[in-house]
Amino acid sequence: MKILFISLGCDKNLADSEEMLGILRAQGYEFTDDETEADVIIVNTCCFINDAKEESVQTILEMAEYKKSGSCRALLVTGCMAQRYRQEILDELPEVDAVLGTTAWDKISGAIEKALAGDRSMKMEPLDRLPIPQPSSGFGDRVVTTGGHFAYLKIAEGCDKHCSYCIIPKLRGPYRSVPMERLLAQAEALAAQGVKELILVAQETTVYGLDLYGHKCLHLLIEALCKISGLRWIRILYCYPEEIYDELIDVMCREPKVCHYLDLPIQHASDAVLKRMGRRTTRADLTAIIENLREKIPDIVLRTTLIAGFPGETQQQHEELMDFVDEMEFDRLGVFAYSQEEDTPAASMPDQIAEETKQKWQEELMELQQEIAFDRAEQMIGRTVTAMVEGELMEEEELQSTDADLTYPCAAYAHTYVARTYGDAPNVDGLLFINTDESLMTGDFAQVKITGAQEYDLTGVIADEFTE
Repeated sequence: MKILFISLGCDKNLADSEEMLGILRAQGYEFTDDETEADVIIVNTCCFINDAKEESVQTILEMAEYKKSGSCRALLVTGCMAQRYRQEILDELPEVDAVLGTTAWDKISGAIEKALAGDRSMKMEPLDRLPIPQPSSGFGDRVVTTGGHFAYLKIAEGCDKHCSYCIIPKLRGPYRSVPMERLLAQAEALAAQGVKELILVAQETTVYGLDLYGHKCLHLLIEALCKISGLRWIRILYCYPEEIYDELIDVMCREPKVCHYLDLPIQHASDAVLKRMGRRTTRADLTAIIENLREKIPDIVLRTTLIAGFPGETQQQHEELMDFVDEMEFDRLGVFAYSQEEDTPAASMPDQIAEETKQKWQEELMELQQEIAFDRAEQMIGRTVTAMVEGELMEEEELQSTDADLTYPCAAYAHTYVARTYGDAPNVDGLLFINTDESLMTGDFAQVKITGAQEYDLTGVIADEFTE
């Protein structure tokens, strides 16, 4: 029996998808990417913001058509939208045969069996009563879909912060750390499969272990992960700035495998807006945290995300945020226009901002960040960096920059490879294009001298190749 699996949304969702794929492979199912030949179609959904919700709905509707025109006998919906709108999906989409919530992915095999038998009655337990699911067949069964050279390690589920704009606690439940021994076993299995970069993810990574062990243990987890043979890079995402602590900074400085990279979702810099968001920092706090990180780790790359047009935000508060971005000069930055999500406190706040204003403020922030990012990219020219190869750029895939006269590949070399530096997380940050006559493989590490910068991306040549 063939299964088509579609994973939408964030990297945490992708980690769940890979666990489900592993369970199904162990059960003897085959996989296909051809919708017309799939016996079962599974859509792992996202509904964090409205755009994600629309993408999930559209994907479900498109896949439902293959129950009419293809081989599909069962359509399953899993993930965040399934958790939030289970009954609505069952009531309004009769083509959907089963709905699994965010903490039930370990029941995917049984759900398929029930769906094929015409049983739509699977019960969804309250999130606060459910432990984090885990595969019963072993950690080595997880199917890595990222190419095999890097993988996400989801170290916790849920969130206790309850920011006023965020629906995550209602979709994922309270914060629950994954026991350390389980994470280390999974990391060992991933390394044995050839994974060289491990990316730690959760709704919040910085408070890992507090619920299980009574104190923050992220630094202890990292120390243990660094001892695993085969891993070259360990990257940390989703660090709430106020929760960063000295031992975490110390381990980043001490352990060479830990990338000098942090993702700090600050959301805003106006004290008034931060307070309405339910955040636990002020502008002064954020400034002090960032300055401390840069003082102790001079080459650290900092990424952040912002929300433009939060309810009640004024032009002056938007300008405060612009000033802060200009002052801090983040290496990487993304901006979301505020999305009014039902069942969140912010959705019912007065003074909702017009869409055109939100979009205007978002564009202004991104234009400012572009100037900063492009300047930082230019400053990289002449430096030699370690890079991980992602694959080769074929001639037919030649990428054009915004300047029509510039292209990334160089005709003087036999190959152009796509790579990432320690300062670039996959799928969200820039790329490094390596021009060389050497033959490289995906997952190889190379020393690269930066020779050019084009917008967010860099170009370079091999300086002193090495691979492991």
